[in-house]
Amino acid sequence: MIADMAVEVEAGRLMCLHAAQLKDQGVRFTIEASMAKLFASEMVNRVVYKALQVHGGYGYIQDFPVERLYRDARVFTIYEGTSEIQRNIIANALLR
Repeated sequence: MIADMAVEVEAGRLMCLHAAQLKDQGVRFTIEASMAKLFASEMVNRVVYKALQVHGGYGYIQDFPVERLYRDARVFTIYEGTSEIQRNIIANALLR
């Protein structure tokens, strides 16, 4: 699980860096930014769920940061454009 978590985090990081690089170059980056936002926001939910599994019952105790991360992760799929909105942006741009 930890290896899978690391792979997902690295993939999300690289997608964000790629979108940022395109922006810095003055190139249109709408699709890449939406893809990065979609992937990263859904990835964080998968990763934090696996972290909760790794911690077992302790993951639910408020003394451990995993419990707060688990609660907070959900907002990333909603904040600054829901996952569905990001999917619409990507699909519309690809179909043009």
